[in-house]
Amino acid sequence: MLNKEVKGKLEKIVGQENLLDSQQDLIVYSYDATPDYQALPDAVIKPRHKEDVAEIVKVCNEYKVPIVPRGSATNLCAGTTPLEGGLVMLFNYMKDIIEIDEENLTVTVQPGVITLDMIKAVEEKGLFYPPDPSSMKISTIGGNINECSGGLRGLKYGVTRDYVIGIEFVMPDGSIVKTGGKLAKDVAGYDLTRLMVGSEGTLGIITEATLKLIPVPETKKTMLALYDSLEAAGNTVSKIISNRIIPATLEFLDQPTIQVVEDFANIGLPTEAGAILLIEQDGPEEVVERDIQRMAEICEETNALSVQIAQSPEEGEALTSARRSALSALARLKPTTILEDATVPRSKISEMVKAIEEIADKYNVKICTFGHAGDGNLHPTCMTDARNRDEMQRVEQAFEDIFAKAIDMGGTITGEHGVGVMKSPYLSWKVGEAGVEAMRAIKEAFDPNNIMNPGKVFAKDARKRVVVQR
Repeated sequence: MLNKEVKGKLEKIVGQENLLDSQQDLIVYSYDATPDYQALPDAVIKPRHKEDVAEIVKVCNEYKVPIVPRGSATNLCAGTTPLEGGLVMLFNYMKDIIEIDEENLTVTVQPGVITLDMIKAVEEKGLFYPPDPSSMKISTIGGNINECSGGLRGLKYGVTRDYVIGIEFVMPDGSIVKTGGKLAKDVAGYDLTRLMVGSEGTLGIITEATLKLIPVPETKKTMLALYDSLEAAGNTVSKIISNRIIPATLEFLDQPTIQVVEDFANIGLPTEAGAILLIEQDGPEEVVERDIQRMAEICEETNALSVQIAQSPEEGEALTSARRSALSALARLKPTTILEDATVPRSKISEMVKAIEEIADKYNVKICTFGHAGDGNLHPTCMTDARNRDEMQRVEQAFEDIFAKAIDMGGTITGEHGVGVMKSPYLSWKVGEAGVEAMRAIKEAFDPNNIMNPGKVFAKDARKRVVVQR
């Protein structure tokens, strides 16, 4: 795909040292955090400036070379696996925090900036960027925008799309488009900013983003409630919300996950508990105290076995670690860990977890479930071994049943991981064939040569995990 002529043109743009095509480099960038998907690109390229990105895209569009924009590749939908070869584009050089504007409460960044680095930088100014994906220590803002990442604070504060107010991106023909800006209001034409958020790199390449900030909360407090059943925990969630309290964090772990997390983190969790709720509130001190006390009362009213309120920020962080360490703990059990997400109305959480348990038994696979109780986003996580193809087939059948069940309950196939390759066969279950065709028409209008991250969102055989050798 990269003949001598194309390679020469690309090297003129970025320099020979920034166009990598050794076998070692290709293998390194042939996969992301999604288990059991791998495909070798033809080369890896590292632009230094947006002008480089534009020139690279022009060459690729002319020669119909696919481009896969890649941040830290922490996504869990095979969204940055180069299934059709071409170029993997890295943003190692484009990772600056361009400006923190304290008057307009915005931050402007390049796509390669690490999420947590940016969060810390704005907090030093007394400002707050709420989206907190679990991968924030290594994920990039560009990747967060492409996947519309969520996080533990999504119930109260929303997700990435709620904070992106301006984007600069390169179109598939190499032209540069700038949308939005430091504006509280902007309804000039179609909302291209929102269209780009969650587009998974299929419409263009983000080169800069302006994000909304809010004042950092005055204080926060954390509590942990234990239950003998997930149903009781679900009743607590419903009652908290019906009392018009919106916590900053409202997370749950099921019983199998509690056991694994305690074995991993040794933080004193009672492994006999049927479920755990992690609850956090932030804001003015008097509001936090009022809400925490009322939520503690609700936990007791809904048959919590115990309620522990952190007495210091350090103790609060220790409690929060129970949720944040769930994936790391589960990943120790078997060689392959498949972390999925499906979302249902929060009133259906208990019913959905029971359904997941029944499906796991049906296919004889090990699935633990944790997630965001406040917004109904569940993370059924399967511990398996990709080398066992018979078991992998059963795992895939189990997840297909899980997605179908979520849809039956009025839910969706993905709350925050994106469609990518993993969920594309099920997209029509959620939006219908007409919805898929509408999305496809947008893709074709933007990218008639299909060079932007091809094979994602609309692929038909995504659950057939693939290893492509080139």
